[in-house]
Amino acid sequence: MSPMTITELLKVSSDYLKLKKIDQPRLTAEILLSHSLSVERLDLYLNGEKPLTENEISRFRNFIRRRVAREPVQYITGSQEFRSMSFNVGPGVLIPRPETELLVERVLVRLSEGKCGERPRILDLGTGCGAIAVALAAELPGAYICATDISSQAIAYARKNAENNGLKDRIAFLIGDWLEPFSQPGEGFDVIASNPPYVSTAEWRELQAEVRRYEPETALTAGDDGMEDIRRIIEAAPAYIAPGGWLFIETAPWHTGEALRMMDSMGRFSMSIRSRDYGRRYRVVEAQLVEP
Repeated sequence: MSPMTITELLKVSSDYLKLKKIDQPRLTAEILLSHSLSVERLDLYLNGEKPLTENEISRFRNFIRRRVAREPVQYITGSQEFRSMSFNVGPGVLIPRPETELLVERVLVRLSEGKCGERPRILDLGTGCGAIAVALAAELPGAYICATDISSQAIAYARKNAENNGLKDRIAFLIGDWLEPFSQPGEGFDVIASNPPYVSTAEWRELQAEVRRYEPETALTAGDDGMEDIRRIIEAAPAYIAPGGWLFIETAPWHTGEALRMMDSMGRFSMSIRSRDYGRRYRVVEAQLVEP
């Protein structure tokens, strides 16, 4: 029997993934095969008639089995793109979502107004794999950036991602629960940005198997209504923001109204707004700390 070619293996595997009701079966097969062979996806078509060895086929089939078991593609390949940068991800750390790019964009818009100077102080709360902190460091060469996370595993990923993107010395990573790493208020950050957990207990039970089985529940769920961590951040943040500084929080579309009402009721913030993501759903809330 002649060896199977790249084209043949792609056809067989994408048909199998479709049968198993895996989303985007052809694309998934391409990503996993290119990763397995350590080539670009384009190379699969440029070398479609290349015969594969038994070891190459066996390695790829192992990836397919993992995907059929609903393991996320990003955990299988060990990487996820965010704002055109590659981030290492794996069990124990949340996979960055495209929606979070809006949070980064909103921070950049506010800082472009120039009121925070050329060396803004930025805090990323709950940094996970470091996507927000690393993206901002890449865009803002003069910024001082600090990032916290309660998970030492997440901080290890974040440090590695900063290093891989040439930003190792630009970000201070601290382990702790939200603002806990700071001994006392008064740090005076120009920006505090966070993508905290905002999935309710009930919503968690309905999420895709890819999320429930593999991604860390603590990075996604926040009590019965999904607002537990958002409330904590909004209540505590003003003591750590410089006058005129900004708080940015990503959340579910149905939480944005309550988050804005909470900010407004405190009497500490002004210019509170919410912004829509690329799906036209409200996703990010932001507010400016009132200057004395």
